[in-house]
Parts: sequence; C-alpha cells; structure tokens
Amino acid sequence: MPYKRILVKLSGEALQAPDGYWLEAQTLAALAGDIARASEAGFQIALVIGGGNIIRGARMSAAGWIDRATADSMGMLATVMNSLALETALNAAGVPARTMSAVSMPTICETYARQPALHHLDKGQVVVLAGGTGNPFFTTDTSAVLRAAELRCDAVLKATQVDGVYSADPKRDPNAKRYERLTHDEAIAADLKVMDTAAFALAREQRLPIVVGSVHAPSSVAAILEGSAPATVVAP
Repeated sequence: MPYKRILVKLSGEALQAPDGYWLEAQTLAALAGDIARASEAGFQIALVIGGGNIIRGARMSAAGWIDRATADSMGMLATVMNSLALETALNAAGVPARTMSAVSMPTICETYARQPALHHLDKGQVVVLAGGTGNPFFTTDTSAVLRAAELRCDAVLKATQVDGVYSADPKRDPNAKRYERLTHDEAIAADLKVMDTAAFALAREQRLPIVVGSVHAPSSVAAILEGSAPATVVAP
C-alpha cells in the first residue's frame, strides 16, 4: 500500500485474555511484535487504543447511575492504562515507543502536543496516543481520525475482528458481501458502520483513507500494510 505514516486504531478488546480478563501478556507481546515488524519495514506508526476491555463510558452511562461526561472520563483513563501496557510491550520488543495523553498526567506520561508527536514519529518512535480527544462524548474512532489528520498520516488502519468491510455481520449472515474498496460516500450511504459518524465525516472531509482488516491474523498489522493480508480500503 502506498502509505508510509499510519495511524493504527485498535480496540481495547484486542488486549483481552480469552477468559475475559482485561489484559493478557501473551496477546500484548504478540501485538507488540507485529507492530515492531511493521516499524522495521519502514512504516511510521502512531497508535490509538480504546478502553473497552476495561470500561465503556456510553454503556456505563446508559445504566443510569453515572452521568455520561464522568463515565467518558473514566473511559479516557482506561485508554491510558492500555497505552502504558502497550508502550512497555513495544519497548520490550525493541521498538522505541512513547505514550502521549490528551489528559494531562505528567508524572505518568507525556502530555500530547502535536509538534513533539511529529518529532517522535520523524525519529522512528512509535507514538501511543492515549486519553481520546481529552473531551467526553467523543469516541476513540474520532480521536484516531483527528490525530491522523493532525500528524499528517497517510491513512488510518482500523484493526478489527474481521478481515474487511462487509455488507452485513459475516458472523451472522453467511451471504454477507465483502468489499475490496469503497469510497467514503458509498460506505456512509450503505450505513456500513466502518467507524462512528463523527469519525467518518472527519475522514471524508480530510480525504483520509481508512484501511480495515483483521487484528487476529499472524503479523496482521505488518501484513495488511505490506499488502499480503486481506483488507478493505475506504478512500476518496
């Protein structure tokens, strides 16, 4: 794929143990090794990881016992926990990594700012972007597209549970059609739920390609970026 600088969006569930525990060392090490291979292949990588393996603000708020802004703030803290774990695993895999949080906590990690983040990427470091946008009511999908636009990324790679974008849930509908390539307009018109509406609208406005592939295949991130694993490209 003709991309050099990539924003990789991971769900928090990508770190989860098979028994449901929020974090598994083997899964984390495998993911870090995958990202290390992509970095060694010459890709500049920024990462945004969700916090759904720990807490989902919208779901907690919907339960009615906590307000949405507070629940989302708790979710931002969950992304910091995941990001620190991933940073540690990347460093152990031999890849220099730096966690930067939109929620300032200078005794724990660096506060996100655009110019330092660009400097880290230019030096070949993997930048792990935590804390969402720093504001409630925005998903990590939106944060991923926002940071990709700010950091002049060539594309967003959304590593998901399936190997591309389908017309329906392939786990439920055996006749679901898999797309190789779509435009932003086609994906929105078909309501394919590639990302949430705000994230997709921003990607379309910035003419930012979104690559969707599976996080479960061996070396999935590196393989998708090198074009040897299936993926769907949503582009202008």
